[in-house]
Amino acid sequence: MATYYDIFGQKVQYLSSDPANLTEGQVWYNSTSNTAKLQSVTTAGVWATGGNVGTARTTLTGAGSQTANVIFAGQLNNPPFADQSLVEEYNGTSWTEVNNYPIAVGNLSGLGTQTAALGFGGYPNVSVSNEYDGTNWTSTGSLNTARELLSSNIGIQTAGLAAAGFIRPSSPTTATEEYNGSTWTTVTGCNTSLYGRCGSGTQTAGLISGGQNGGTNNATEEYNGSTWTTGNNRPYSAGTAMGSGTQTAALHYGGNPASPLTTTASYDGTNWTTETSMSVAKAMGGGCGAGTSGAALASGGSASGATEEFTGAGAAETRTITTT
Repeated sequence: MATYYDIFGQKVQYLSSDPANLTEGQVWYNSTSNTAKLQSVTTAGVWATGGNVGTARTTLTGAGSQTANVIFAGQLNNPPFADQSLVEEYNGTSWTEVNNYPIAVGNLSGLGTQTAALGFGGYPNVSVSNEYDGTNWTSTGSLNTARELLSSNIGIQTAGLAAAGFIRPSSPTTATEEYNGSTWTTVTGCNTSLYGRCGSGTQTAGLISGGQNGGTNNATEEYNGSTWTTGNNRPYSAGTAMGSGTQTAALHYGGNPASPLTTTASYDGTNWTTETSMSVAKAMGGGCGAGTSGAALASGGSASGATEEFTGAGAAETRTITTT
């Protein structure tokens, strides 16, 4: 039988601690833990627990990346279910409360980064928008169609997209608007009147999936900067899911048909694939506007205020070699 030395031309390193700057396929023996180890890559995406949000709530929104995120507003999970103006920032480990959103509101939407975020819409039939610079909030241009539960996480603060939503008292809408950093402009509406549609991508390459209108939906639509095209259905039906990534590499997760879900699905621009589920069911939580399909964040949207971080397939990982 060929040995490790025969195959690779070197011996297994005998070390007191794991080495730095590891490369895929590297093998060593850790004498402190008495384990043989291998540097490999993940073969499937996985969710890991992060720090709980400071104030557990739902109907909030968020912006940013997995390690630099901001969530804002929302509604308490327990009676009297009061709307909130709370804002919290995440550093990849823990949440810190910062300056409040200008109004207490739920069912709003958000996009952008932790230092350049945009919040817009909300309950009931809110049209106002507010920009965040990482410290302060500033009122900016209002939506042309006041509504709640619009798509989130599509675009950046100076080039955002808001699609669909709900107009009180009883009207789901296809209304779509583009934001240029100061004003909203009405453009071609999406194909299906739904609210709580999950979003990801950019203003000229946007993606929305799912939604609600009485029952839940799994429809997918892509936006090219001027028109919407219907794509393959998402593997599960739900509204108010959270999203991350681009039009051709997206991750959409959670949502709310009757009770929150843990379901997760990735999109490659054509097809959806069911991924590993979250540990805690979440809906109407904070997504990851500047995140990727391989590094997403799900925050709030549960009674516990749980945060989870997603790492996609192909990420580096150290494995312990065992025998049976």
